[in-house]
Amino acid sequence: MNSKHAASIDRGHDARNLREDFYKRAAAEKLSPLWVILDTIATNTPRSACVPAIWRYADVRPYLTEAAALITPEEAERRVMVLENPGITRGNRITQSLYAGLQIVLPGEIAPPHRHTANALRFIIEGTGAYTSVDGEKTVLHPGDFVVTPGWTWHDHGNETSEPVVWMDGLDVHIINLFDASFREPYPAKTFPQTRREGASYVTHGHNMRPVDHQGSGTKNSPIFNYPYSISREVLHRLSETSDPDECHGHKMKFTNPVSGDWAMPTISTCMQLLPAGFATKPYRSTDGTIFSIIEGHGRSEIGSEIFAWRAKDTFVVPSWTPVRHFPESESVVFSFSDRAIQEKLGIWREQRGELPS
Repeated sequence: MNSKHAASIDRGHDARNLREDFYKRAAAEKLSPLWVILDTIATNTPRSACVPAIWRYADVRPYLTEAAALITPEEAERRVMVLENPGITRGNRITQSLYAGLQIVLPGEIAPPHRHTANALRFIIEGTGAYTSVDGEKTVLHPGDFVVTPGWTWHDHGNETSEPVVWMDGLDVHIINLFDASFREPYPAKTFPQTRREGASYVTHGHNMRPVDHQGSGTKNSPIFNYPYSISREVLHRLSETSDPDECHGHKMKFTNPVSGDWAMPTISTCMQLLPAGFATKPYRSTDGTIFSIIEGHGRSEIGSEIFAWRAKDTFVVPSWTPVRHFPESESVVFSFSDRAIQEKLGIWREQRGELPS
């Protein structure tokens, strides 16, 4: 080894030692060098820990029944089995920003009233005739109904029928916790008093009309809190008769706040789509990781490099910026929700349609 090469090695060794010593001293002062971590916090494209996954209702439903036998609503407050994305080690997340779980309420049970900062949705999977109550107004639930529970509103649930009811809970709780802004409060009685007649909110805002003295151009949450599936399904059917399917979505509609025209919830976007039998969608990806719940039909979806077969009542998730294609084998109706609403407000939402760049 010549002396010049040896000197170069020594200088390299000395430089590494000096850097390591610098990093240790900086860490002692709670400092971190950006250049070491820059490509992990400002990535060229999204790098989601969320992975494609499916929860088949036939596999999940027995666990709900067992949970109902093991723990009472009073003990659990909410008897829910959380859908945990297998790629996210921090758990209790179906995507990086959203929570989802399946809740069961047996005949005669009441899930006691409480309120919390997080906005919540209910999407009814199984059972007809149970109810949820939001700030003193009760609504009866049917499969396919989409129910909004705005943040900091009192809400309770009950089942006065002879059959179990199961719905999906979707919450923006992880967005709230990102800001360390979570509050939750139990109500001191078993139920919250009914102060409005059932169906009042839909009567006043659900028919392209609203009270003449209603003030303001909009509210952050929709004044409608139950969007009945009977109406959503009819809209999709009529849409399919009057227009061609979108190449990436089939026939897809968003749930809106009738006062402001914005999404029905301020942080969570919710949609319903009809996929005609045999219709293959073109590739699509967007920055909002999306949860899909099958209402009718059966088929399969290609998510990234994986293929998932699905049928009614199954749930699957498409991570952020992951290409997806749907291949319905029968006419299928699908409910979906994501954090697109808040991404749009922040100006960061992005999509790509059709043939995607590699």
